[in-house]
Amino acid sequence: MTTPLDGSLLDAVRDLAVLAAGRVLDVYRSPFEVVRKADASPLTEADLDSHRTILEGLADLAPDIPVLSEESAEIDFATRSAWSRYWLVDPLDGTKDFVSGNGEFTVNIALIEEHAPVLGVVAVPVTGVAYAAARGFGARRHDAQGDRALGVRRTATHPIRVAASRSHRDRETNAFIHALGPCEDVSVGSSLKFCLLAEGAVDIYPRFGPTCEWDTAAAQVVVEQAGGRVTDVDLEPLRYNTKDSLLNPHFLAFGDRNVDWREFMPREPAPGH
Repeated sequence: MTTPLDGSLLDAVRDLAVLAAGRVLDVYRSPFEVVRKADASPLTEADLDSHRTILEGLADLAPDIPVLSEESAEIDFATRSAWSRYWLVDPLDGTKDFVSGNGEFTVNIALIEEHAPVLGVVAVPVTGVAYAAARGFGARRHDAQGDRALGVRRTATHPIRVAASRSHRDRETNAFIHALGPCEDVSVGSSLKFCLLAEGAVDIYPRFGPTCEWDTAAAQVVVEQAGGRVTDVDLEPLRYNTKDSLLNPHFLAFGDRNVDWREFMPREPAPGH
C-alpha cells in the first residue's frame, strides 16, 4: 500500500520530529562527547539518537518509503536513483551550533517525490517550536501556545532583511549583502534561516557555501508553502536525488518574487582587474 500525502501524515511526521527533538535536547542538557567524521564535521550522540528515533518512527509510519539520512548517506546513487519517493532526513542540522551551545539547531524531515520536496517538518529542540508544511496544506508554526499559518513578506522594503549563516559565512555572501545596499543582517544557524523567511521576519537567505540536500529539503517545503521560493542562482527550484553527489548548488531563498535577486549576485572580476 502506498502511504498517502495527507494531513494525517503531516501531523504524524511533525510528532516524530518533535520526539526526535526531545532526544536531542536530552543530550544537549547533559555532558556529551564530540567526535569527528571523515570530513572533519562534528558528530555527537544527539545526532545518532535522533537518527535512530526517526528511522524507527518512519519505518512504523510508512514502511513502503525508503529513507536517506545524513547519518546513512553511504547509500549509493545506483540504489537511490530508482527511488521516486523517499524520506530525506537531517537528524541534527547545525551540529556546530549544538556544540557551541547557542541553541540554533534543528531536526529536519522531508518527503521527496519525483525530485521535489512535498512535505517538510523543521523542529527546534530548544524552543519547542515546529514548522510543518506539505504541498496543498500550507505552512504552519506550532508551539505551546497553539499554531498559526505562515506567510512570507510579499514586498521587500528597505532596509532589506537578510538571513545569513552564523558558522559558514563566505566572501560571496558578503558581496551579495553589500550589493543589496542598506540592509539588516540577521545571523542565525541551521535551517532556522529558512523558517525566519517563512515567518516573514526576513526577506532573503542567500547561500553560496556548500550545503547538502538534507540541509534544505524540509525547510524548502515550509518556505514554498508559505509563499516563497528556494532556487538555484538561475531561479530554478532546487531538485533532489538527480546525481551522485548530494551537494546542493548555490541557492537563494526569498519571499518577494517581483525582485530579480540575480542582479545582486557576486560577479567574477574582469581579466586584468
